[in-house]
Amino acid sequence: MPGNKIDVYLQPLVKELNELWTEGVETYDSFSNKVFVMRASLMWTVSDFPGHCTLSGWNTYTGYACRTCNYDDFPCRLRRSNKWCFMGHRCFLERTHKFRLMKKQFDGTIEERGATKLLSGLEILKQLDAITFNSN
Repeated sequence: MPGNKIDVYLQPLVKELNELWTEGVETYDSFSNKVFVMRASLMWTVSDFPGHCTLSGWNTYTGYACRTCNYDDFPCRLRRSNKWCFMGHRCFLERTHKFRLMKKQFDGTIEERGATKLLSGLEILKQLDAITFNSN
């Protein structure tokens, strides 16, 4: 686990992606029997929560782990394991979905809220402006 040194860990990948984007690499197309310069980019990654935390820097080990809900989630700590649990995701289901009415199987409540609002780019930038860094 690279921890805070993720930039060193990913440096070879970033170097290759930069090369693929700017210069490209000669690639053989067997269908047309020709060589062409292929360019590529990384569009997204698929990760579990710990992997997402490592790659993006999003804090997945406290009460704000849900990147969809952002600050609109309902975190709680599980009694026996002391791990974070995130409730309230039934709000993303259709209003008529049967899970919205199931109190006993979830957190003892009926889910009546609508889905959380997706943030605009400007709203995300405002949140980023509020971040302070220690210069250690």
